[in-house]
Amino acid sequence: MVHHIKPAGEPITDDDATIAAALEEASIPCLMMSMIHMTGDTGLLDGDIRPVMAFLNDMQCAMPPEQQAVVRRRALEVVKAYRDRGCTLPPAPDTGTLQRMMSFLVAGEVPAAYVPMMLEEMELDGRDAREVSLAHIPPAAREALPVLVIGAGMSGILAGIRLQEEGIPYVIIEKNAGVGGTWYENTYPGCRVDVGNHFYCYSFEPNPDWQEFFSRQPELQRYFASTARKYGVEARIRFNTEVQAADFDEASGEWRVRVRAKDGAVETLRARVLISGVGQLNRPKLPDIDGLDRFRGPAFHSACWDHSVSLAGKRVAVIGSGASAFQLVPEIATQAAQVYTFQRTPQWMFPNPDYHRAVSPGANWCFRHLPYYGRWYRFLLFWPATDGTWEGTFVDPEWPHQERSINAINEFTREMFAGWIRQQCGDDESLFQRVLPAYPPLARRTLQDNGSWLQALRRDNVQLVHREVTALTQTAVRTADGAEFEVDVVVYATGFHANRYLWPMEITGRNGVSLGEQWGDDPAAYLGITVPNFPNLFVMYGPATNLAASGSLIFHGECQMRYIMGCIKAILERRARTLEVRHEVHDAYNRRLEETLARTVWSHPAVAHSWYRNSKGRVTVLSPWKLLDYWTWTREPALEEYELL
Repeated sequence: MVHHIKPAGEPITDDDATIAAALEEASIPCLMMSMIHMTGDTGLLDGDIRPVMAFLNDMQCAMPPEQQAVVRRRALEVVKAYRDRGCTLPPAPDTGTLQRMMSFLVAGEVPAAYVPMMLEEMELDGRDAREVSLAHIPPAAREALPVLVIGAGMSGILAGIRLQEEGIPYVIIEKNAGVGGTWYENTYPGCRVDVGNHFYCYSFEPNPDWQEFFSRQPELQRYFASTARKYGVEARIRFNTEVQAADFDEASGEWRVRVRAKDGAVETLRARVLISGVGQLNRPKLPDIDGLDRFRGPAFHSACWDHSVSLAGKRVAVIGSGASAFQLVPEIATQAAQVYTFQRTPQWMFPNPDYHRAVSPGANWCFRHLPYYGRWYRFLLFWPATDGTWEGTFVDPEWPHQERSINAINEFTREMFAGWIRQQCGDDESLFQRVLPAYPPLARRTLQDNGSWLQALRRDNVQLVHREVTALTQTAVRTADGAEFEVDVVVYATGFHANRYLWPMEITGRNGVSLGEQWGDDPAAYLGITVPNFPNLFVMYGPATNLAASGSLIFHGECQMRYIMGCIKAILERRARTLEVRHEVHDAYNRRLEETLARTVWSHPAVAHSWYRNSKGRVTVLSPWKLLDYWTWTREPALEEYELL
């Protein structure tokens, strides 16, 4: 079952004034692509008015305002003509023309090797090319392959959609009362996504009505909930139920999955295939400091926000200065009497003026009505974050300034980021010195910034404490120098157990092998998806699949789920009981992975603390691969890499 989107948009019936007002809010480069679709005239590609450069989150591509105005005037006439002829379109551009359009849009060459991936992502023909059809397999065979999915977040919902459209029976087990995963659980003030919304959504389910370019948690949760309902997945979810353990029954070739309901009732479910959609960042991690139980006031993790606690007029300690603190401190600073932000390591910031910006009605009109505009907008969000920065993440051993950067590209990035930080700090030299990282850019998670963080730190009621927290007393936070800060509330913005995949679930494979014991502190999977000794187990957002320099987890998730559906297809076609990756394939992949990661900025010795690393200092959560390579590897499984029994 192939489902379709409507990239040509809804018919235009608006008057000239409405259209003209909407075009004032358009991305001009994307508008030019829409004009080509409406007219069939590629002359724009040869003109002097063109994008200057494709820079992440700059949707005008540095085009001068006067050129933007010229395009708007021309576009108004094109759109009016399109409306007046009944919104009919000329024949679609061929692949060669589309490649020219891509290259024009990003002011540089889009190599031919990338074109199939980008066209698949854009779905200009309205077809979901990532579906793996099982229509040729008898319904009875499909119905005899029940699947259990763990988690109803982004990955679990995607798995449910793909299984449902191919007639595979499944159930999703979700520990929460609703869908969304991290976007259900994280409700702290200011929680929002740091990937542009028009890219941070399923390729086959665009949303032309986002309220913000980088949406807050409630809107994201609503998107995933509405998608689950639209595709009939919600009805197959068992809410308020948690997977406790799963073991593989070699005699039957089934997984026995023990689940526990909210009321304490325990039962065992059986499935031929087990898919984990729990991800990496779903188990909050408290800091390793003395006296966590000693503090007498309210204390909670940012991922478990206690909305019953009012911060108005309170002295609040925020322990941690990473992504969550970056978002919540500016929000709570407007309520609290005093906010102490305890920073162990400063963060690099990427300037993004759209980070808190609302999507105007005119911009939404463009997404809804202009033919193919939204798909080109998605491309323009994606391309600068594809593989253009990939080389910049590898250490140049000849680079002379290894203590501050790893190569020439990285040094340029450092200067750009440092300039932005300097601009936001103004004449506050003390603040600048405390927030300027000493390590190379990209070595830790880079945060999106529109100035809100540093502006908050300059408030009279906010103090950045650049000292390590060592203990809590009954009423205060104590730092390594012995100083104590009296507070009423403590917020732990200290991240997650990122390296403990599927924990605390007990997963047992062939011959009683424990997944937790096999992994220890070095989790590993082939392509981040499959693990030897664990037949018919597939992990989404698994080891070494987090994206730190490019792409979107939803793009990665769609690649992974297509691969998993290819494995399910192989099981059905071969009439096999089990599919299991060969040890030598898995081990060779992970040796190459480890060797590659060791040459990247994420392994740089200047970084003392990073959730990217395990207890031995090895990076285990990040992908060092080009997106094109990972997309290629996951298009379909190479069955010679597997044992099918």
